[in-house]
Amino acid sequence: MRFAAYEYQNRRHVAVVAEDGMLRPLPGVHSITGLLAEEGGLPQLLEAGSATLDVPTGPHVSEVRLLPPLQPPTVRDFVTFEEHVEGVRRSVDGTAGVPERWYAAPTFYFTNPYAVYGPHDDIPMPPGSSVLDFELEVAAVIGKEGRDLTPEQARDHIIGYTIFNDWSARDLQSAEMKVGLGPCKGKDTATTLGPYLVTADELEEYRDADGFLRLALTASLNGEVVGKDLLSNMSWTFEEMAAYASRGTFVRPGDVLGSGTCGNGGCLAELWGVRGRQDPPPLKPGDTVTLTVEGIGSVSNTVVPGPDPIPVPVARRRPRERP
Repeated sequence: MRFAAYEYQNRRHVAVVAEDGMLRPLPGVHSITGLLAEEGGLPQLLEAGSATLDVPTGPHVSEVRLLPPLQPPTVRDFVTFEEHVEGVRRSVDGTAGVPERWYAAPTFYFTNPYAVYGPHDDIPMPPGSSVLDFELEVAAVIGKEGRDLTPEQARDHIIGYTIFNDWSARDLQSAEMKVGLGPCKGKDTATTLGPYLVTADELEEYRDADGFLRLALTASLNGEVVGKDLLSNMSWTFEEMAAYASRGTFVRPGDVLGSGTCGNGGCLAELWGVRGRQDPPPLKPGDTVTLTVEGIGSVSNTVVPGPDPIPVPVARRRPRERP
């Protein structure tokens, strides 16, 4: 089952998306995040969706503005594709290979849940950046609360999946991570989610013997394909990622877990590392990035000018007085 959040006639709605693209609104529901918190799991969500069979059909998806399928309370972005790590390291400093520590656990960082954009929204240039990049990912969405989960238990906590574009200001990211903390403003301006929340049962047919979802991934820039990969090239399953995220803490309904960027052209920085030059060049206003994931759909966003940065002073070199 596919769920969409959308704006129509100046009102926000949540609906089940039929195979023909017609929307079947959920009565009284205005937020998938809120619905997840109330329903608590995939069976309950499917039951709520099935109830729309008796509801009058709404507009077609082509007639509405699709919103992010949910507004997540937290967004964890992992880095699970070995090929991506290799390519980006080569792009940054010419280093070959993957740090041994990367293999120890599915590392992630928290990104900004207030900067989530819909599947066709314009994306502003991050203030102060001239080296913007996209990142093709898939995100798992948590459907019920859990803590210290095993990967087997985590399977029941993942309610569905959506496309995730982790827009990255590479110049800001590179500079700030020299401090040994981050990323910070390099990842703070925009994350695309969409076009739908596809429930986990819909994608079971793609699961391989090792538990990975064998979905084809494609990235296009201005209509030209620049990257192709398989989601099953991840080094950890989403269940293993969810279990690690829950270690010593909670995962809760609506939490988003990004797969990390796929390989073979899942972002420009990886291509720069492979080719030894910025080809294609960094994104600029007018560029359109389209990401397609088998079984989920496509998101397509156009870059537009962003605001100028508000000046912030450099650090004061203060005298180290003591009380």
